[in-house]
Amino acid sequence: MDQSFRINTETRLCAVIGNPVGHSLSPHMHNAAFRAAGLNYAYLAFQVEDVAGFLAGMRAMPSFRGCSVTIPHKVSVMPHLNMIDPMAAFAGSVNTITREDDGSLSGRSTDGPGTLRAFEAAGVALAGKRVVFTGAGGAVRAVAFAFADQGGVADVTILARDASKASALAEDILAKTGVSTTAAPLEDGITSALAGADVLVQGTPIGMTPNDEDSCVPVEALHAGLTVFDMVYRPHETRLIRDAKAAGCPVIHGIEMLIAQAALQWEGWTGQDCPVDAMRQAAMLQLQGD
Repeated sequence: MDQSFRINTETRLCAVIGNPVGHSLSPHMHNAAFRAAGLNYAYLAFQVEDVAGFLAGMRAMPSFRGCSVTIPHKVSVMPHLNMIDPMAAFAGSVNTITREDDGSLSGRSTDGPGTLRAFEAAGVALAGKRVVFTGAGGAVRAVAFAFADQGGVADVTILARDASKASALAEDILAKTGVSTTAAPLEDGITSALAGADVLVQGTPIGMTPNDEDSCVPVEALHAGLTVFDMVYRPHETRLIRDAKAAGCPVIHGIEMLIAQAALQWEGWTGQDCPVDAMRQAAMLQLQGD
């Protein structure tokens, strides 16, 4: 940490809450950005089991500016918030909480808008594209709703091992956005779904460290016209990303989503443009040490 920085009574506090939370890159990223911008903010990681108690404490502390929310609390925080933005309400999860000046707590999701920003930065246009998602968890919900509601995609396919969960998500997206959305079992549907797809968003934990050599996408299903984005960022080069590169697919690494959604959080809490390069450098330094 920059030795010129000193915590004092003017320091604004931000945090990430989850259970577990020790693996999080967020403190490294946010604190690096605070230091780069010269802001008197500090960001910590809190393992939280009592969500209601934590949020009551946040309300009571004027110096507490905001928190990131990760597994398993993205849904359980929602009943305790005063305001929830429309995109988070659509997705049914919150990953960002801001303490307003009057002590009220507002919730939003930056996962979807952050992924849109990551695609834009990579030069990948989504308008009119056919998108396939693997997985039907909270992050996939947030990103799928953002793609359908704001990305202008032509249609969405949800593939998950739990077929009922995939169907429920597909029906929800269609009902709330009007974008054509279908669902199928992951193992049975992926090859045919990818044959006509423009974008693959891999949203399961398959391929995450320590299972680095796992992938839910058959190599033969990959083709050069398919942009591949893997939400998994540990390892940086997942098996899917390596396979996609070999097949000539444009790729977007999972760390780009993490950075982009964190930058949106940072900007909401500080009112300033985020020094994204400082965030990226801090994140990559930690990944290189894995």
